[in-house]
Amino acid sequence: MSNNLLTIIIYTYNSEKEIIDCINSAKILSNEILLVDIKSQDKTIEIAKNLGVTVYNLPHTDYVEPAREFGINKASTNWVFILDADERITPELAQEISSRFNRDEIRKFTHFKVPRKNVSAGKKWLKHGGWWPDYQIRLINKKYFKIWPKEIHSTPQIEGHCGILKQPFLHYFHGDFESMVKKTVVFEDIESDLLFNASKQVTTLTLFRKFFGEIYRRLIKHLGFLDGKIGIIEAIYQASSKTITYLFLYEKKLKSRSL
Repeated sequence: MSNNLLTIIIYTYNSEKEIIDCINSAKILSNEILLVDIKSQDKTIEIAKNLGVTVYNLPHTDYVEPAREFGINKASTNWVFILDADERITPELAQEISSRFNRDEIRKFTHFKVPRKNVSAGKKWLKHGGWWPDYQIRLINKKYFKIWPKEIHSTPQIEGHCGILKQPFLHYFHGDFESMVKKTVVFEDIESDLLFNASKQVTTLTLFRKFFGEIYRRLIKHLGFLDGKIGIIEAIYQASSKTITYLFLYEKKLKSRSL
């Protein structure tokens, strides 16, 4: 496609091991690339600049939403594609987006959902367990973009009609248990704050219900066991993560009552 029609916005934090492959995949679609970094301490920014990418720096946050909104507002093109450092654009997706831009059909929509292939441990595509097709709003016409709420895992607010693309992008997540656990503790603490502020109730029974409910949803209802041992591990991990959220909430409720 014409390289001046779309900007790819990449969010990074200490992503030196991933950023080269991420940028190279982005260049399949467009040469207009903005990197929004939140105080990386490694060589992420240096690598990106050496690859000819424009870099912006933001104060550190533990989640991506503020960086995404900032990048959208900085883009000089009408259309943007949102990409994280552990995600990759495929040639098939780039071709589909290019073909959409070459047809009047693109005018019918202001944003698109894109299916995401979640690849665990760098090798296993999770086809079951609720992991596929994992639609994400990533292709956006910024003229119709309103806001990306600052809450973690929030959905952008965009006027107009949403289309759906067929070809997926790739997400390489959960590379090792140590980094998984560190990230989980941070994210679930943030999630528990949101639940606490929303006056969500929690009891010891809630903890059992959340854990076993997530195990059932991932492994049985969505057939996660068909993805083998990695699918089973991911189901257990997701159940544990959800339970940790409510453990944090339970503790915050106790502390608030003692004040």
